[in-house]
Amino acid sequence: MISMKFQLFLSSLFSQVKFRHWWMGILLWIVLVAPAQASVILRVAIERGVNQVKVGSSTTALVKDSSGRTLGQLPGMSAYYAQAIPGGVALDKWQSGLFWIEPTGKGFVYIGDRWYRGRTLVVPSDKGVTAVNWVDAEEYLYSVIGGEMDTSWPQEALKAQAIAARTYALYERERQRNNPIYDLGDSPDRWQIYKGVVSESPSTYAAVDATAGQVLTYNNKIILSVFHACSGGHTENVEDVWGSKEPYLRAVEDYDQDIKECNWVKTFSPAEISARISGVGNVKDMIAEKYSPFRSVKALKIVGDRGTKVLQGEEVRTALKLRSTRFNITKAADGSFVLQGLGFGHGLGMSQWGAYNLARRGINHLQILGHYYQGVALTPIKAK
Repeated sequence: MISMKFQLFLSSLFSQVKFRHWWMGILLWIVLVAPAQASVILRVAIERGVNQVKVGSSTTALVKDSSGRTLGQLPGMSAYYAQAIPGGVALDKWQSGLFWIEPTGKGFVYIGDRWYRGRTLVVPSDKGVTAVNWVDAEEYLYSVIGGEMDTSWPQEALKAQAIAARTYALYERERQRNNPIYDLGDSPDRWQIYKGVVSESPSTYAAVDATAGQVLTYNNKIILSVFHACSGGHTENVEDVWGSKEPYLRAVEDYDQDIKECNWVKTFSPAEISARISGVGNVKDMIAEKYSPFRSVKALKIVGDRGTKVLQGEEVRTALKLRSTRFNITKAADGSFVLQGLGFGHGLGMSQWGAYNLARRGINHLQILGHYYQGVALTPIKAK
């Protein structure tokens, strides 16, 4: 549930932007009915803990302090550096505990090296300053869909991504409700890809508008709607990857085996493995000790001349920077280890390439979501 009601921002960069349609909540397979109004603001950390950050606006922007008092204006299309000072932040000729940068008209803000909708909050942090983009959730999704999927993909795949991405963002928003600064960031390693207006397109507007306000729930709670590029033929059960127990993240047949990016080979010298896995010394062997039911490596033993270490679950992929944990190991004559694998990502929830192939076969976005997230319902954002 959303605890506060916010004003809906209708500013746009391109003429293709349309007014949104909001829909009543329903079970996944039931026809959509009447529209309802709601809006949610997301706090997206664009730069975290940096020495300084470049900020600006496409139009004249108001600069405000923590009390909302207007300190002055920044001229449009000019860049300024914000940096930490004792007790706050310095921006151009001003010093304050924090700064708001609010564009006038239908302007956009500049943070780092990209343009974004909404407004900017710059606050001091433990290691410098953090710049946060406060943006309407639907406008945030205009960008995320273009970052996560090719905008030329079938519209049903883009719609499925829109609902999954919206659900994930609001799940993170709830999880971070005690975080005073941000709800989520902009990087794919921990969150979703958010590049600002550069990744928007008419097809992302259409997918977001067509699904406006819809999220996935299980037992009336927003789900952790994770997704990945491709699984290589079968997704995984969550307990075999993260050890958690989300009942909707169940292993299902996938449809992405024909995708080039899902087939990979990586070769490691013993020294390369030693550099990534501390405490084992010179690596003598790599042994897959335990597999999931779908042949992903759940436990990988690294044997060295100074010790042995066992990588578990997702650590197998992240420690060695692999595309996936579904691979076979062979040892080459020169002592190197050759990993031949399938998939790209953690293998949980929706496969993006699988959604692409299903959409090409005529499967609609609700069917796609119902396949990858088991037993979920389609529910409206309920603003209070």
